[in-house]
Amino acid sequence: MMKKYDIIIIGGGPGGYVAAIRAAQLNKKVALVESEHLGGICLNWGCIPTKSLLKNAEVLELIKNSKKYGIDIKDYSVNWDKVIKRSRDIANRMGKGIQFLMKKNKVDVINGFGKIIDHNTIEVQNNSSKEKFSTDFIIVSTGASANYFPGMEPDGKNIITYKDALVTDKPPKHIVIIGAGAIGIEFAYFFNAFGSKVTIVEAQPNILPNEDLDVSKELERIFKTKKIDILTKVKVKNITKSSKSVNVNLEESKISCDKVLVAVGVKANSQNIGLNNNNIKTDRGWITTNEFMQTNIKNIFAIGDVSGPPWLAHVASAEAITAVEYICNKKPLPMKYDNIPGCTYCHPEVASVGLTEKAAIEQGFKIKVGKFPLRALGKAVAIGQTDGFVKIIFDDKYGELLGCHIIGANATDLISEISLARDLETTYNEIINSIHPHPTLSEAIMEATADAFGEAIHI
Repeated sequence: MMKKYDIIIIGGGPGGYVAAIRAAQLNKKVALVESEHLGGICLNWGCIPTKSLLKNAEVLELIKNSKKYGIDIKDYSVNWDKVIKRSRDIANRMGKGIQFLMKKNKVDVINGFGKIIDHNTIEVQNNSSKEKFSTDFIIVSTGASANYFPGMEPDGKNIITYKDALVTDKPPKHIVIIGAGAIGIEFAYFFNAFGSKVTIVEAQPNILPNEDLDVSKELERIFKTKKIDILTKVKVKNITKSSKSVNVNLEESKISCDKVLVAVGVKANSQNIGLNNNNIKTDRGWITTNEFMQTNIKNIFAIGDVSGPPWLAHVASAEAITAVEYICNKKPLPMKYDNIPGCTYCHPEVASVGLTEKAAIEQGFKIKVGKFPLRALGKAVAIGQTDGFVKIIFDDKYGELLGCHIIGANATDLISEISLARDLETTYNEIINSIHPHPTLSEAIMEATADAFGEAIHI
């Protein structure tokens, strides 16, 4: 007899483990199938360990610039092994936290590779053994992995992905980063801080091409002051290796370096999990779902990266709760993707939510735009973090908050105010009349709002 569950979830990342916990809270008998580590890519090889490394880089920059705070540090050294070890230790600690949550919520964790046999059966392979389990509902949360184009296949040594970059044995002398999305930009900042020569190659006209143009241009300006080379509107033909170097061959030139990081996006982890055999619809590998994360098979759901963009951990977690509550007849709100914050954790940080100025105009809005530079903000000057600005966009007719784009210190924390405000359908009036504490970085949001309507005090 097969063991029977109410819900089986395949994949234990920030979608899968959240789905497991929420289902357990709703008194379902739940199993979570995971082939590697609980927490998935985000916790083990993405969000958490990268942010740990970026904090190390920020501390190193602070030490290098300590004189401006009246502190002379005459001698310091970098222990690269400890830099990497701190990141791995934090990831491992967080993984143990997920294990604790599974036990606390009485979720059965099944180690192995999960595959859908039919609409109510999952097979789990662990080494040479296989076992089948019966279930009423299936949630696929298998994530995504690094993508690459023909001619730039990673080898784990000279041509690497973000996973390899997290455990590289030493800082490269010269690293070329192909792709200027969030992953590429974060590693560009990290390796530059630790002394590597960094060259960014991006096919689009600007780095962070999904961000508001003003933000992209400001980050490019800041990165260039850090001596980071940036090539935009440039495509890579292929990568070749010689005995002494790696060559990134562009359309009209080449760059020689000792390491290449390929950061050109992700591909769905949807192979060999039984999708085709069960006629589960996909689009270029991404599992197709409705607004409740239900596939074309009514008792099979897909959440997180494997169900397509936006590929963000907080999206996976939100989709997880939506799917489980729909399964449990809790009548959740359908998933909407027009108010999801995006964050890049370089220094200064970048965060945004809602429409860019260009998108707002293209959608036919008559807009008012406010912009407040951090150099005019008391708290930013006090902490020595004056790079960047807050840019906020309103609909002129009704004062509706359409979008906000922040580059600067603590941008990734500040953006939540805007997400909440947009969820509450806030207008200009509510933000300008909400008294922000002084001195704080959050005042820049109030000041930018005031600027949009000609009422800014400090510029």
